Amino acid sequence: MKSIGIDIGTTTICILVIDNDSFTIEQKITLDNGMFLPSSPWERIQDAWSILEKTQAALEELLRGSHGISSIGLTGQMHGIVYVDKAGAAVSPLYTWQDARGNQPDYSNNQSVSSWLMKTYGIKAAAGYGMATHLYNVKKGLVPPEAVSFCTISDLLGMRLTGRRIPLMHISQAAGLGLYGYKSHAFRADILEENKALPPVLPQITADFVPLGLLRDIPVSISVGDNQASFLGAVRDCKNSVLVNVGTGSQISVLSDTYYEGRGIEARPLTKDTFLLAGSALCGGLAFAAMETFFREYAVAAGGSDIPQYEVMKQLLQQQKDPMQAWNVRTTFSGSREYPDESGSIHGIRLDNFHPASMIRGILNGMAEELYELYAIVKEEAQISRTRLIASGNGVRKNKELQTILQTRFQMPLEVVPNEEEAAFGAAITSLAATGALSIEKRLNLHGPL
Repeated sequence: MKSIGIDIGTTTICILVIDNDSFTIEQKITLDNGMFLPSSPWERIQDAWSILEKTQAALEELLRGSHGISSIGLTGQMHGIVYVDKAGAAVSPLYTWQDARGNQPDYSNNQSVSSWLMKTYGIKAAAGYGMATHLYNVKKGLVPPEAVSFCTISDLLGMRLTGRRIPLMHISQAAGLGLYGYKSHAFRADILEENKALPPVLPQITADFVPLGLLRDIPVSISVGDNQASFLGAVRDCKNSVLVNVGTGSQISVLSDTYYEGRGIEARPLTKDTFLLAGSALCGGLAFAAMETFFREYAVAAGGSDIPQYEVMKQLLQQQKDPMQAWNVRTTFSGSREYPDESGSIHGIRLDNFHPASMIRGILNGMAEELYELYAIVKEEAQISRTRLIASGNGVRKNKELQTILQTRFQMPLEVVPNEEEAAFGAAITSLAATGALSIEKRLNLHGPL
C-alpha cells in the first residue's frame, strides 16, 4: 500500500507518493506556486482559487495512474488564512504568512494590530498570523460579506477534496493563527467578540490526527502545520535531535513535553501532550537568494547574461584563501518576529577582506548565527539541549558550505535528511496515523519523558 502527502508551500507545491512499508518515495510532483497577486508593498497575498485548482488537478492525474493508495495527508504554509463561505468555498485571496498588515501602524491609536494585542491583552500575534490579519481586515472593512469562517490553504484543500463545509483544524494549524489557548485548545472567542471580529462560525479544532472524509473512498486526513510535518518527515530520534530547516525562511525545532515560550521561541503543538519549541528567522534562505540577485544584477549591468550566479558564488567560496576573512553580517533583512522593524547590518569590512567571497561567507555565517541564537534561548532558558543536528530544506541540502558552518557553530555532528520535501513526507506520515496504520510515538521513538 501507498500514501500520498501534499504540501502547499509559499513558492512550490509538492505531492509525494510513499511506500507504507519501506517509507521510501516512489513518486514526486513539484509544481511552481507563483500565485502572488498584485498588491501594495506590504501585502503578500496569493490566488487561493488557482492554487487549489492546480493542486487538485495534479492530484487527480496522480490518482488515475496510481493503485493501492491507502490515505492522503495534507500540510502547507502556516499562519496565513483564506475566507470561506457557507458552502466551504474560498471567497478571498490567501493572506500569506508573509503579509505585513499586522505591522501597519493604522490599526488603533497609531499602533499595529500586533503591538495593540500585546499592549491590550499581553498576547503575541505576529504580522502574518491569521488572527492579526483578520482583526485588521475587520477594522478596514476588508472581510468579504459572504465569508462565514476562515482557515489555512491546506485546510481548505481538505474541505474541497472531501466536501466539508466547516473547517476542522488540527491544533498544529489552529495555534499558528494566534489568539489560541494552549490549555483549552480553543480560539480566544472572547477577544474576537469584544472587538466585533467573531466570525459566524469559528473553525472546529481537534488534537488528534483524524480523517476529514473520503476522496474516491480514500481517507483524506486533517492538515497539519508545515513545521510539525517537516519535523515528522525528518526526525526519528526526537529526544536527542534539534532540527534546522532552511527554505524561504528558516527555523530551529526541538520537541518538548513542557510548554515554554521565550524571546523568539514559540510552543507549537504537535500532539495533545507535546510541543515543538520553534524559533524562526524570517529571511532564512531568502538572504542567500537576495545576495544571488545582487550579483546577478551587477553581472547584467556589466554586460553579462541574466543567468543564476549560484555556481559562481560557490566557486568564489572554494577559491577563498582564508575562510576566516568574512564580513560580519546580521541577516535580519526581513526583521524578526520580536522586532519586525529590525534591519540587517554589515560591519567588519577592511581592505584586505573587501572581496565577494567575504560577503558570501558573511551571509552564510549570519544565517547560521540567527538559528544558533534561537537554539541558545531554548538551551539556556528552557534547559533543553540536544546532541544531534538534523538539517532539512533545500536551502541547506544544496549548500555544502552552509552545512559546514552550521556544524561548526552548533558544535554537533550534522545529518542532512535524505528525503527531500520533508513536509510532504510528514503529511503522508500523519495520514497513516489518522487511519490507525502508524503510531506517531513509535515513529519518533517517543517513550518516557523528553
